[in-house]
Amino acid sequence: MANQSSRYPILCASFNQDNSGFAISTKDGFKIIDSNTGRLCYDRAVGAFIIVEMLYSSSLLAIVGAGEQPSLSPRRLCLFNTTTGAPLREMTFLTSILAVRLNRKRLVVVLQEKTYIYDSNSLSMLDTIDTVPNLKGLCAFSPSLEGCFLALPASTAKGAVLVYNVMELQLHCEIDAHRSPLAAIALSSNGKYIATASEQGTIIRVHLVSEATKSYSFRRGTCPSTIFSLSFAPSLQLPDILVATSSSGSVHIFSLGFETNQRTKMSGSFLGSILPYSVNDALDPAHHHVLHNAVSAGVRSYAVVRKVDKVADSSSSEIASCRAIISLIAYNGYFQEYTFTLNSQNESTWSLEREFNLVAVISGNAETS
Repeated sequence: MANQSSRYPILCASFNQDNSGFAISTKDGFKIIDSNTGRLCYDRAVGAFIIVEMLYSSSLLAIVGAGEQPSLSPRRLCLFNTTTGAPLREMTFLTSILAVRLNRKRLVVVLQEKTYIYDSNSLSMLDTIDTVPNLKGLCAFSPSLEGCFLALPASTAKGAVLVYNVMELQLHCEIDAHRSPLAAIALSSNGKYIATASEQGTIIRVHLVSEATKSYSFRRGTCPSTIFSLSFAPSLQLPDILVATSSSGSVHIFSLGFETNQRTKMSGSFLGSILPYSVNDALDPAHHHVLHNAVSAGVRSYAVVRKVDKVADSSSSEIASCRAIISLIAYNGYFQEYTFTLNSQNESTWSLEREFNLVAVISGNAETS
């Protein structure tokens, strides 16, 4: 996620495919940091970058310069080896690169009106997708090889999203999600669900990718707000929770698989745990939990769900509580980690476990406050 403004020290931030590590870039260079410990894994001070994408915890990075010096053109993609400290391959495009996504089989490069699909190993071009003008480089990518999808805006006038099967190289579906243009998109890691938010930022919708059907609608709030990020929990079967950050400075959690609203509890079936009875229940605040003032209002932020644990009731087979680890990067230079706990009575708590200054991270463990 690149910062559209240079008024903050963080220019871009991205977690790897399993959220075990993350990359940040400043005007001086980029850093790779271990999510679990806050330890600095790699640091390269060679100038500003607007894109730094990791391939899991491997030595491969996809990096794009901010254009502040000729060698770091925003039109040049560099596949970089952190072990050797040298480029493996460089690719130059006609226009600025707005986003890059990759897994072990595919490399995706998003430009303003074209998106290119490459084989990650041979770097041979597999397909080109002509898109509507995508000024912000909005996209979502599911890294699972079994459900590897790419989502891109399909309209500049409304919140339509194009879902493309990256492994089979064909259009999967198009979803009309919102009346207003899209502001954020996220795919679950297994490619089963897609979440979208429009520029209004009041409603977040979740669709089942395989059938292009709406599964849930959540109301974030009544006042418009810019949604900075959306991220699903790393569940293999069901994305238990969805986390969002917004320009209000709040972190929002929407419960999906963990049924907390006793009024709308349905059968124990898979669909019963996610499909509400009515639109009113879909917009019920019981599914929505907010941490206010996590960051200052207006500061861009990016949050992911790193882990979800469920605790069963000792007297029954039902889930008694759900505990999630939420990691948040604020572009003013801070990393925060919260434990979010939700019980069967729909009572939630947030606990700040760690906070440290990303810009000040040096070799060794980060200092927490």
